[in-house]
Amino acid sequence: MTNSRELPAIGTMVEVIQGRDAGLVAVVVGHVEDKFLLIADGSVRRADKPKKKNVSHVRKLAYVAEDVAEKLRLDGRVNNAQLRYAVRKFLEERLVAVEESAEGGAFRG
Repeated sequence: MTNSRELPAIGTMVEVIQGRDAGLVAVVVGHVEDKFLLIADGSVRRADKPKKKNVSHVRKLAYVAEDVAEKLRLDGRVNNAQLRYAVRKFLEERLVAVEESAEGGAFRG
């Protein structure tokens, strides 16, 4: 019996759910073999030394940092500032979405 989880594409945002970095939101910057990802966020996990994580220890988020993915496709490298920007942009968009849903769902009366 094999546990064949599909690897998230390069540039996809993931959240670490197990291990020392649990709760960290990072960008997939590479793949190793069939079940490991290389992730970095530009601050805790830097681009020059990404963390190798088992795909079953991360949760794929519905967001792809297209600029990071394109830079990795073209140059094979990305800098820490671009990673930090992508993570910050994702977290800000998620915060706005949460605030909008909270405003729309509140009962006033």
